[in-house]
Amino acid sequence: MIGIRRLSLVALGLLALSSAWTCATSDFIDLRDTQALEGNAEAGKERAAACMACHGPAGISPVPLFPNLAGQHAEYMYGRLLQIKREARAESPMTAMVADLDDTAMRDLSVWFASLAAPATAPAAQTSGDTDESGRRLYMEGDSARGVPPCQGCHGAAGQGYPLAAASPRWRVIPKLGAQHAQYLAQRLSDYRDGKHMEASSARLMTPIAATLDDTDIAALTQWMASADFQNMCLTQSPETSNSEESCPD
Repeated sequence: MIGIRRLSLVALGLLALSSAWTCATSDFIDLRDTQALEGNAEAGKERAAACMACHGPAGISPVPLFPNLAGQHAEYMYGRLLQIKREARAESPMTAMVADLDDTAMRDLSVWFASLAAPATAPAAQTSGDTDESGRRLYMEGDSARGVPPCQGCHGAAGQGYPLAAASPRWRVIPKLGAQHAQYLAQRLSDYRDGKHMEASSARLMTPIAATLDDTDIAALTQWMASADFQNMCLTQSPETSNSEESCPD
């Protein structure tokens, strides 16, 4: 297990990697000094009617290829909307959805979904014990022999985001992964690995990390993340990994 000080060093090291990865160009969205996001949640609620078919009326998606948005960090969702709008990928259904959104609308939507109650767990993935264990090991420990960092270094041992996110908005551009759909997580990792997301500093951080994972790794890792009881994990962490600022969903 990795203590909170080592987790901080892991995350800071990865941020340094992001800086090195992007130094050749300024043509990207730099999210590293993100400020606390402000918006009108009630206005976001009205706009969110168009989002319900894919992301559910309570921000919990009925479609495993689309993410749960309820309780996610507002700063992360706002950053994602900026990236989607800039990428304008023809194959993404989100491209048309964000095309006419102005900055105020993106802020309002992000604040609204962040205010909703996050699911405690995603629908359980059907996996073998071996797959669950290999996925758990990658998430908690990584694989130093292959240069794979532990996911918990940035996303928290309980999948609730970087442990210091409550204290600083710069860490809230790192998403919560607990109770997320395995199919969505697998698609995101595959896209990062294939270099499809290069429009933001956080995306350019994830690209070289995802490049260390093969299809078997991605399947094991994402199925474990979707099926694990992150709320229970948060309550049963050892003193070395526990941190009062990494909260579980209610």
